[in-house]
Amino acid sequence: MESIEPQLLRVLLAVRDGGSISRAAAALGYSQPAVSQLLTRAEQRLGHDLVLRGGRGATLTESGRVLADHALHVEAALAAAREDLDAVGGLARGRVRLAGFPSASSTLVPPVLAALATDSPGVVTSYVEAEPPEAVDLLRRGEVDVALTFSHALQDDSANDPTLTTRVLGRDPLALVTAAGAVPTGDRAADLAEFRDARWIGGCPRCRGHLLASCAASGFTPEIVLETDNAAAVVGLVAAGLGVALLPRLALSTTVVPSGVAVTPAEDALARRVEVVVARGADRVPSVRAALEAVRGVAHLLT
Repeated sequence: MESIEPQLLRVLLAVRDGGSISRAAAALGYSQPAVSQLLTRAEQRLGHDLVLRGGRGATLTESGRVLADHALHVEAALAAAREDLDAVGGLARGRVRLAGFPSASSTLVPPVLAALATDSPGVVTSYVEAEPPEAVDLLRRGEVDVALTFSHALQDDSANDPTLTTRVLGRDPLALVTAAGAVPTGDRAADLAEFRDARWIGGCPRCRGHLLASCAASGFTPEIVLETDNAAAVVGLVAAGLGVALLPRLALSTTVVPSGVAVTPAEDALARRVEVVVARGADRVPSVRAALEAVRGVAHLLT
């Protein structure tokens, strides 16, 4: 049986992501002829067409897609082997790159990075802020190792990517942010239907979709007149009488809420799920495993 080289898997993944052989070559730092020759030799050796070449670019065949799906797992296994070898030699070192959504940046990420610095001082860490779809794209491209994301029960997040592993850390409840006195006091959750005629403030595309789905479940379509993913800006807009909004508790926990603004818990079913995502098999890499342990250590900040 012919062997499959890791370099071929990297090239196929780059072709899939770039949509052409030239862009794949540029992303990998190779020349286009070198990539074309590598693919041609691989197709002859394996007996499978891997790439469909066209005037507008290149796409993977079914065989090519099957191999590309293994690229991240192979990279994770190689990284694990390198770090395990270092560990045998007594070298406690490694690298882990994290991505996370904005409200995690000021709440979950600092204790995660602090724990890594304390418990794994030989591991070099980096962090980039990105909304969940972008963070997962970075993960698929191998540009980050661990992604903190969120999803909502009312949205369709059922598409499972077999190349990724997702673990739920906990729940982040949502709250209705309005002018003080707009919601009757008491123990009941805020009723979104009472604000069917209000002007609404939306957030990131995923949050906006959740707002639309939540209001639809309450029997109306909200009039979204303003959009910002900055929680402090949302509270300021509400304080100015320009609208109402749904905000997660993580975002509100680091935002100053003035006396003229009321924060009322929303229904429990509207809470978002906070998740950690890695490439399948990446938890075998010691540095990634250390990062996952640090992430699990902040789960108590959620419900």
